[in-house]
Order: sequence, then C-alpha cells, then structure tokens
Amino acid sequence: MSPLSRREFIAAGVAAGAGLVIGFYLPHGSNGGGEEFSPNAYLKITPENKVIVVVARSEMGQGVRTSLPMILAEELEADWKQIQIEQAGASTLFGDQTTGGSASVRTTWDPMRKAGAAAREMLISAAALEWGVARASCKAENGAVLHPPSKRSATYGELTNKAATLPIPTDVPLKQAKDYKIVGKPLPRLDTPAKVNGTAEFGIDFRLPEMKFAVVARCPVMGGKVASFDDKDAKKVSGVSYVGKIADSSIAVVADSVWCATEGRRVLQVNWDEGANKDLNTAAIMESLRQAATKKGVPLYSVGDATKTAGRRIEATYELPFMAHAPMEPGNATAYFQGSKCEIWAPTQVPQDVRDSAAAAIGLDPENVKVNVTLMGGGFGRRLEHDYGVEAAQVSKAINGPVKVIWTREDDMRNSTYRPASYHKLSAVLDGSGWPAAFSHHLVAPSISAQKGQPGEGGVDPDLKDEAALIYSFPNALVDYIQTETPVPLGWMRSVYALQVGFANECFIDELATAAGKDPLAYRLHLLAKDEDIKYFDTIWRTARMRGVLQLAADKAGWGKPLPAGHYHGIACFGCFGTYMAEVVELSIEQDQPKIHRVVGAIDCGQVVNPNILEQQIQGGVIYGLTNALRAKITVEKGRIVQGNFDDYAPLRMNEIPAVEAHFVESTEAPTGAGEPPIPPLAPAICNAMYAATKKRIRALPILS
Repeated sequence: MSPLSRREFIAAGVAAGAGLVIGFYLPHGSNGGGEEFSPNAYLKITPENKVIVVVARSEMGQGVRTSLPMILAEELEADWKQIQIEQAGASTLFGDQTTGGSASVRTTWDPMRKAGAAAREMLISAAALEWGVARASCKAENGAVLHPPSKRSATYGELTNKAATLPIPTDVPLKQAKDYKIVGKPLPRLDTPAKVNGTAEFGIDFRLPEMKFAVVARCPVMGGKVASFDDKDAKKVSGVSYVGKIADSSIAVVADSVWCATEGRRVLQVNWDEGANKDLNTAAIMESLRQAATKKGVPLYSVGDATKTAGRRIEATYELPFMAHAPMEPGNATAYFQGSKCEIWAPTQVPQDVRDSAAAAIGLDPENVKVNVTLMGGGFGRRLEHDYGVEAAQVSKAINGPVKVIWTREDDMRNSTYRPASYHKLSAVLDGSGWPAAFSHHLVAPSISAQKGQPGEGGVDPDLKDEAALIYSFPNALVDYIQTETPVPLGWMRSVYALQVGFANECFIDELATAAGKDPLAYRLHLLAKDEDIKYFDTIWRTARMRGVLQLAADKAGWGKPLPAGHYHGIACFGCFGTYMAEVVELSIEQDQPKIHRVVGAIDCGQVVNPNILEQQIQGGVIYGLTNALRAKITVEKGRIVQGNFDDYAPLRMNEIPAVEAHFVESTEAPTGAGEPPIPPLAPAICNAMYAATKKRIRALPILS
C-alpha cells in the first residue's frame, strides 16, 4: 500500500474541514495477501474480522473513545463486541483534530455516520457479487451480510478482499433514529477496563528505553527572561546530566529521575530579568476592567433600541476572577529527537499544533515530527496549549536522546494560561407589569484569541459567538463587548466565556424577578413563553427548547414543593455550544457558608449517543463548576501567580460532593455539545439559592472568596 501525497489527498475530494475522508484511500488491485479493508480513514476491517475504528479526537475522560465508535458502528451494522479502537496521532487525514469547544460529537456525527454507511454498502455489494444474487436481496446485520432467501451469510472479514475492489459510494442512505441499535444505548465505555486494571497509558506513564527526565526552571514573573545562571551546584546533584537554557525564559535540568532533576533545579542559581510586569497585581487589573466599562463596545446582539426605553431601571455589575484549569495530571510530554526526525508522546488536545510548534522550535519540517496522543488526566482546555510538547522536543534535541519533561503542580498552576477575568455591567427597564422592556449587557474582558494572534473580525473574540448568546427574547436588547488587554497569559478553559456570561445574565434575571415580585421560574418561563428563533451569529436559539429544559429541571427538582427545613432552591439556564441546559440547586446555609445538597440538571443536546456518558459529563461538569463557583480564584502579586497547589486553589473534596441528577430531553436533532454546557448555569443557580436563603445578592465569584 503506497501512502498518498498531500496533493493526491486533496485531489481525492476529501472534505477535510469537516473531518470527512470518504474517498481518500482504497487498496484497489490487491485482492489477496491478507489486505485490510480501509474504505476511509476512520475504519479498518481485517480478513481476521477485526473491526477497528480510528478515533481522531483526544480522550480526556469525556468518552470519545466510545461515543465516536458507536456512531460509526451504528451505520456499519457492526457487532459492537468486535469493535476495537485505535487512537490517531497528528495527521492530515481528519481535518482539524482539536478536541475542545464540546465539538467532538457534534462535528464528527455526520462524517462518522457516512463513513460507516459507505463501508456497509460496499460490503453488501461485495457479498451480492460473490454470491451472484441481486443486491437488494442482501442486508447487513450484526457484523455480517445476510442473504435471507438462500440463508447464506458472510462476516465482514470474509468480504474484505472483494469489497476493496469496489468504488466508494456517495449519497449513501443513513439510518433513521427509530432504527438505531447502538446509538442511544447506555453501552459500557471501551476504555474503562484498562483504567481499572492499570494498563491504560496516560502521558505521565509513558516510558522509553534509556529515557531521561527533565524539569524546567521558568521565570516566575510573566514575560520575564533569564539574565544569567550558575549551574555549578545543580550539576553536583547525583544523576543530573544536563543543565541548559532552552528558551529566553526557561532552563532545563535533566537527570536519571524526576527527583534528581527536581533537586537539581532547586539548587540552580538563576538571575531573572523580571521585565515590565514585575509590579503587576490583581487590584490594578480589575480596576482597568471597571474603567473600560465606560467605553463603547462592539455589538454582539442588538434588537430595537435599549438606550431609549423609559420605565423602572434596574442595574447591577458582576465580576469574575482569573481561574486555572488545574487538571489532576500536570503537564508532561515525552520526546525523542533523532537528527532528521522527532517523535513525541503527549497528552494533548491539539496534536497538530504540538507537531507544528515543536517542528518550528527544533528546526524540522512538520512531516518529520510524529505526535502520538496518549490518555490525559483531565484537560479542561489546558491541553489546548502545546508548551509542554515543545519543551520536550527542545530538551530532547539538546541532549540528543529520549526525555520526559514533567511539570510539578506548582509549575502547572503558576506557569499556565488562565480563564480571563471579566467585568459585566447589566441594565434593564421594567414595564408596568415588571417584564423587561429593555435589556443590556456590557461584557468587559481581554480576548484569548487576540492575545494568541487571532483577533477575529471587528474586535469580536471569535469564541463569543458560541459562548455569549442571549437566550431570551426582549423587545429591546443590546449585548456588546469591550475588549481589553492583559499581560496575564490567557487560555480556553471549560465553557470559556459562557461561564462568565451565564453567571451575570442569570443572576441578573433573578434580580429582575425579585424586583417584579415574581417567582424566578415563572419569570423565566414567561420570557420564553412565545416560540421564537433567536439568531445569534450563526446559531439559531429556539425558545421552545430552552423552555423545555427549564421546565424539566424544575419538575425533577420539585420546584415550588416544600423543602426540608432550612433548604432553598435556586434556578438558572443558559445556552452554549448549540446546547440548552438548566439546573436547580438545593442548598442550606451552615455557619454562614453554603452547603450544596443536590443539583438537578436537564440538557437538550439533540440526539444522545450514549446516555451513560452524557450522565457522566453532566456529573463531572457540575463538580468542576462547583469548584469554579465556590473557590476558584487566581491572583497576581508582583507579576507572579500567588496560588500554587491544591491547598490554596482547592477543588471540592469527596465529602463535599452533592447528589447530582442528570435528565435529558428526548430528541432526534443532530447532537450538539455536552462537556461544557453544564458549567454556566451552576454558579448563578447557587447564588440565586443563596439569595433565597439570605436575601443577600452575590455579584462576584468565587462565592467563598
């Protein structure tokens, strides 16, 4: 089998942007010799009847190594017990392999279905030709093609050679939801056994023969550089074999073990040029956001004229701090530079970016850098960066051998990228009945994409198109964005701007309901009562679907029914990444602190691929969102990140986890995002419940600051 050149690949008509690769490769002219049947980049079937689904997205706990194969297997009419998975590394075959933005299922739903369906049709044709029967008299079922009139059957493996000679069909029929046998079923995850028995290989587990270990000393001040260093004491540490500068702001210490490398770094003497940010602090950053709120913003959504509406005006401001991703597995990557080529093993959400950035850093062409994707112990957007992969490649080149770069928890907390701090100024004018006649939201925040050199059009951070929607229909409304700048490194963090916008909007809606003397649920349902389509950039938000999840969450939580003494409810809803989400929080106040007893979530994310995985996504999202709401806060003093570990950036402990219920709206709509939508409604639901308990409004996160 000869590989395609890039030119041949493009000429084959691949819709790479959507990830659809039907037609890029077929082993024509090879009818024997044990060739596998590979009608597309997602699927391989061997003569031994192995059905291998290639997963081009990264697995970080969200279940793509199960959900994506389920989509293809459904259309293939495969025997699910035969499915095996293969993780794709950085490749040109799948389009954008980024795993983020709750995009894995929603962007590969159609490509995976079409890949499975095309293979199914080819296998049916192969059987009909082998048996000399009418194609219409054959059908695929459970990993085989059947000919009911003659009671003949053949496994897919037995048909691979014949199928490999056939043209790839186009416009193949896709199954209807009512006929699904795999999609929509709560199948066990394929990666669970390996994680339970310890054979699953995360990035931090990976080893190579004769591999060294490295830690990196980085300037503690943002934007600072190495002025000079003395490695005399570091080289005296047993096992240390190399100390050297690998970038303007970092020095690597390489040793036979992580312990020795860390000890070498501890005694390394470095003089830092702290640069222009040595006096930067959180107070100044937040004040700059408040000052920017007086400027004119770029409209994100506008209807009517919110500035000229008369009536009772309600105003409020909300603030959110910088937040850290804090995945359990800190940054790491393994690299082996071998002169003209380099191979990298990384727990990454962006294998192609790791490849391209590492190649540039070590002076190789990207095609000479191979990136293998390992499991990762949490991502949350942190592994959309590729600094750890680049460092591993640089250190490997410096020592001319295999090396694993490992970040400590403090490295990861203090040298990371962060969710932007933001400031929100909201205003509404209520009519005589207490309903909003006008609504405005001024969002002030630095732009992640602009800081990374991708400013977007018209001063609008491109992420705001998925994450700052207005889900209610008002006669007059304005949502605008004032972009600021900050030297604090910014990164995409689970739900990105949606957490911020959802917090401000849904707390404010509760304030409006209180001002109008109305029940918070009834107030929202009234605003969503009319079936409307709200266009926000390229997304059409349907009030009926939001109303549905809001009512479902309220019903399952028992909204309006008596609660145990001292317990209170709060509710919120939001839409992001094409998905509708609502949550009800039940809490009590103990020693002036909220104790969360129960969270009931309802989601409408279209067709559910695997209910078990979706439930896990909601449960995990709620737990992650609770930490964000209650405690998450990154502060800056003298240009340095203050927090360093889980003692001063504390996640929820097991004894603090509430009961979490997940409910889904039955739907045959195309799937949308699931990993991030549970985050935004949670903080406002907590704050709204706390107002019900204390009659005090919380307008800044974290709640326990």
